[in-house]
Amino acid sequence: MDFYLTALLQGLCFSAIALGIYISMKIFNIPDITTDGSYTLGGVVTAILLTHHQPVYIILPAVIFAGALAGALTGIIHTKLKINALLAGILVMTALYSVNLSLMGRSNLPLINVSSLFTLINIATDPNQNAFWILLFFVIIITLLIGYLLKTDFGIAMRATGNSESMIRSLGVNTDRMKIIGLALANALTAVSGYLISQFQGFTDISMGIGIVIVGLGSVIIAETLINWFRITSVWLSLVLVLTGAIIFQLVLAVTLDIGVDANLLKLVTAVFVLIIVSLPRITFKKTS
Repeated sequence: MDFYLTALLQGLCFSAIALGIYISMKIFNIPDITTDGSYTLGGVVTAILLTHHQPVYIILPAVIFAGALAGALTGIIHTKLKINALLAGILVMTALYSVNLSLMGRSNLPLINVSSLFTLINIATDPNQNAFWILLFFVIIITLLIGYLLKTDFGIAMRATGNSESMIRSLGVNTDRMKIIGLALANALTAVSGYLISQFQGFTDISMGIGIVIVGLGSVIIAETLINWFRITSVWLSLVLVLTGAIIFQLVLAVTLDIGVDANLLKLVTAVFVLIIVSLPRITFKKTS
């Protein structure tokens, strides 16, 4: 049972990264690999400031700024230097590994006996219940903010940039600026996940971001499959399904561990699961045609 409770809490922690991948992949059609680096960057900034006894309400804006800066750098390299978006993300992600290591000064930074978000706020006496309500509050606030943004004129221009760049450019919208802002927003959300997971697990590790993009991508793919099945057009419902996808993804991994699969094979199981989710709509389509 502990596997499933932890999976639920981790799913809530990864909700922000799922929303970030949703923005970069589904709204802007940009495969942003910066995620691996900006996720770790969020955790690194959190750990450093926590160990220097900075309050969590100051740490969060710093994490958001750091993640946004990483995303904006990828966007600038892609739009201004005309470098492929995938390569731009890889370059920034690679550079962030050295930046993160230099900031921490070592490969792992424990947060034992350090005041964190989950110790300063006491909603429930049980630690897991307390973490659940705090994370749920975070997820609701983030979802409301992103949902509201996507419904504004600016958000509609962002979505139009991904759908038809030439059309929205003809209307006078600076698509390069939109991409830079979009990638900055996506990586700011990713960094927030690093902020939450570092405090939840009690440490920050330099390798914590390796392959993390697959978690967000898997969550978005699950959501996309559900959106296509139920033919959902609402932005709000789409965001809710992205959050649901993040939780489902973690629950699948929990089931894998619960049935006795070797933890060393967890990455393999993750890859196979994402492959199945990606293939499922196409298999269904072939059967119905």
